[in-house]
Amino acid sequence: MTKVFEKSSAFFDTFERKPSMQKTTHYCPGCGHGTLNKIIADQVAELGIQDRTIYVGPVGCGVFIYYYFEGACASAAHGRASAVATGISRANPDAITVSYQGDGDLAAIGTSNAIHAANRGENMIVFFVNNNIYGMTGGQMAPTTLIDQTSATSPTGRTVKNDGFPLQMAEIIAGLEAPTLVARVGVNNPKNIRQAIKVIKRGFEIQRDKKGYAFIEVLSQCPTNWKKNPVESCKWIDEVVSKQYPFGVFKDIADEREAVERSCERVEFAAVSEQLGLVDTEKESSQQIEMLQDELRFKFAGFGGQGVLSLGMMMAKLAMQRNMQVTWLPSYGPEMRGGVANSSVVVSKNTIGSPIVDNPNVLVALNRPSLVKFGALVPEDGLIIYNSSLIDQIPADLKGQAYALPATDLATEAGSAKAANVVVLGFFAKKTGMFSLDELEGFLRETFKKQALIDINLKAVKAGWQAAKEV
Repeated sequence: MTKVFEKSSAFFDTFERKPSMQKTTHYCPGCGHGTLNKIIADQVAELGIQDRTIYVGPVGCGVFIYYYFEGACASAAHGRASAVATGISRANPDAITVSYQGDGDLAAIGTSNAIHAANRGENMIVFFVNNNIYGMTGGQMAPTTLIDQTSATSPTGRTVKNDGFPLQMAEIIAGLEAPTLVARVGVNNPKNIRQAIKVIKRGFEIQRDKKGYAFIEVLSQCPTNWKKNPVESCKWIDEVVSKQYPFGVFKDIADEREAVERSCERVEFAAVSEQLGLVDTEKESSQQIEMLQDELRFKFAGFGGQGVLSLGMMMAKLAMQRNMQVTWLPSYGPEMRGGVANSSVVVSKNTIGSPIVDNPNVLVALNRPSLVKFGALVPEDGLIIYNSSLIDQIPADLKGQAYALPATDLATEAGSAKAANVVVLGFFAKKTGMFSLDELEGFLRETFKKQALIDINLKAVKAGWQAAKEV
């Protein structure tokens, strides 16, 4: 049995993924999440299932669980943790799949995903943390907010007339036929914690034995957004919250359930494609691009509106036409107009592990902030192309081979400053030999539909090509 005050072996010794919090969690003082995290970790360690357990983190106060649990973790989009957990469980039938969700994540945007996962009886354990409030985003009213409870969006209190009744998710899930275990516990005092430990252990045993879906609602205190101190918050759960959300085990049919075994067929898509005659492997290999390296990682960066996202897209499409593996990952938002926007492109002869480009082999910087931000990340054998029309000073810490290209000036001469990205495309292709001029011109004719745009971009790509011959 794990001692109460020891850190569980299912936790990291230090939380090195979050340097500012290596010894503690990010939770507010008095929050129930930390207690729940420890109970989960203790039971995972005690049952010897740590190497089999996969955690799915939500959008909400529990979003950083992957900082703490030493195990496989996946992050899900808001409300989609139950759906992601379904995929993980189906693809890894021997895993213990944990979906960790809050009341905003599961009972609002994620209600459909949660209910249908429960109704299918998926092999997973769902922890539904109910603190009656949207804790992470500032204390707005949640589906679980109590009648008359105040919040940032219900300053005079929740009313049935305006807002409906609080959702009792445990009772809703218990009404379905498929779930094996449904319970509601608390983590606000020693008595409730002892009961929570028993129920959570039961839930993990059900997962260990593949007996279907377990749903455990956890009443958790939120001193910060309830505007109470931790002691008051713990008492409030017993005196008020548990009257709306009573503790108890609403359903436990594990003893009469058989193990739920689902087939997991792993299709070799390459073999199927070859059998169907969809891939000519010899032709595919012969048509691949000759590159400086087997994998090139590009970063295209500049002001929003300079075409750095479309430049990345063009590079990816050109490489894809030559049977290369490609990814394209844009970075955009408020910075799209006037700020630094960028796109990351990976072109490889082999399977790509990640679309994220931290250390680019090739950097295209169309403005000085982009060169300053990304230039030092390019290694000595890398290539830097910077827009000398807008950049008259380069950082002293550049290690890669840097080429000055007056992309904006050349594009303006071709008919539009917006074609600076195409000037860069021509320059890069000529400098590296990655694409021929004929390939670029054919691609541009297919990409642009209006003849005027075709003419401008053909002039721009030739200008870039010619500029590369001169340096």
